[in-house]
Amino acid sequence: MSDYMFMLENHLSAAQIRMVSAIQAAAADANVGLFLTGGAMRDMLGGFPLREIDFTVEGNSLKLAKTIAAKTGAKITAIDDLRKIVKMTFPGGAHTTLGMARTERYPKPGAKPQVQPASIYDDLRSRDFTLNAIAISLSRASRGLIIDPNNGIGDLERHELRAVSNYTLYDEPIRMLRLLRFRSRLNFAIDERTQSQLLNAREAEMEKRITPDALLEELRHIAEEPDPGAVLQALHDEKLLQLYSPALTGPKLNMASFQKLHKARQMVPFSADVQVDHLGLFLNVLTEKLTPKEKTALIKTVGLPRSDVDRWQKLEGRAKKLEKTLKAPALRKASQVYAVMSKAPGDEVLFLLVRSQQRVVLDRIRNYFEKYLPASQEVTDAEVQAAAGVAPGSPKFEKARAQLIAKRLDARPRKPPEPTPEELAAQAANGGPGGPGRPGGPGRPGGPGGPEGKRRSPDPVLAVSARRRAQEPVVTAARK
Repeated sequence: MSDYMFMLENHLSAAQIRMVSAIQAAAADANVGLFLTGGAMRDMLGGFPLREIDFTVEGNSLKLAKTIAAKTGAKITAIDDLRKIVKMTFPGGAHTTLGMARTERYPKPGAKPQVQPASIYDDLRSRDFTLNAIAISLSRASRGLIIDPNNGIGDLERHELRAVSNYTLYDEPIRMLRLLRFRSRLNFAIDERTQSQLLNAREAEMEKRITPDALLEELRHIAEEPDPGAVLQALHDEKLLQLYSPALTGPKLNMASFQKLHKARQMVPFSADVQVDHLGLFLNVLTEKLTPKEKTALIKTVGLPRSDVDRWQKLEGRAKKLEKTLKAPALRKASQVYAVMSKAPGDEVLFLLVRSQQRVVLDRIRNYFEKYLPASQEVTDAEVQAAAGVAPGSPKFEKARAQLIAKRLDARPRKPPEPTPEELAAQAANGGPGGPGRPGGPGRPGGPGGPEGKRRSPDPVLAVSARRRAQEPVVTAARK
């Protein structure tokens, strides 16, 4: 195994590893070249969390996706017929994009590209930015081989964003917004030639050629950013945010709520499988201060589908129901909170972290992410199998897992054992409780010369000695 493959596997969750194995096996059976490309390579090599998994095949991507779906139970969620790109969701919640290796030629700026099948090398040479144009082979004969015809790895090391060609921003003007999004997220500098290309494209008003479909797709990407507010601020500063709505400026650009959203997302452990409809939550925050007319105009500008509008506009009602459940007095045990939270949609949970004014609700959500969820992840399959006597995957196994998790969450922490007289004597000899320079000692709160009203309880050893002296017979002068 190459070092790159080892690095890749260390970045993947268990569900993603199963997904990669299934796609590799299907590509080998179909005898087509398979490569991991795009954002996964950029983030892995740059040391960033792996946010997206994109595959490229030198062959029929749609046919391969259908074969994979039939064998694994994965669902095909979207198809781009022009570019032959398929989006898929696998059992366990892993998501991926499977695309055909291709070249794209643009008859005029902003027009639909002419797409042709190509080798992986030509595919990478026709991409947008060099750090998105790196691939690793997952084919049997060349597994682990890095392909980097544009020196994207060098740009990653220099923390620099560089366009693949001199026409990158003219061919697809939406790439201007993408460039600013990457700059905000990665905190990379834009190289001099790419910056000049951006300025020239702006002078030529190339942003006016961006289609509603492209605006919507980029809006989805912004919604999935860890800190979408930073991206919106960058677009606002470049006067590109008005492409979505001229109203998104000044007080109506709701940066305070976006800061809360950023903090809420940081609370979710990276390893947690929390499913979030990012677009609905993002639009709720984005349009909080817009009028109904301005919201309608935004929907029309990007051609937002009715299904997305419904999820966005019904999110608050769904979250209020969750809030009512979470603040119920009957929800006393940690296992009860865990049971509710583990089934709650992620966008509703994040909505409450941003909007809720109920202290008990916020505390229970924080406890879930900071205490209950990490504790539940400590319950291993081996423990469950030993308790249930069945292999993983069965309903009985999952029921046993839930019982073990509940038992662990509700277990009272053990009290530390009472110290022995010898241990108490050693503490006193070493300046322990009541000793010089310690709380309760001379000149300390609760000790001689210390402030009144905050006295510590007497030292146990001294108290025992005092009791023994009190019980000894009094020696009188007559006895002398």
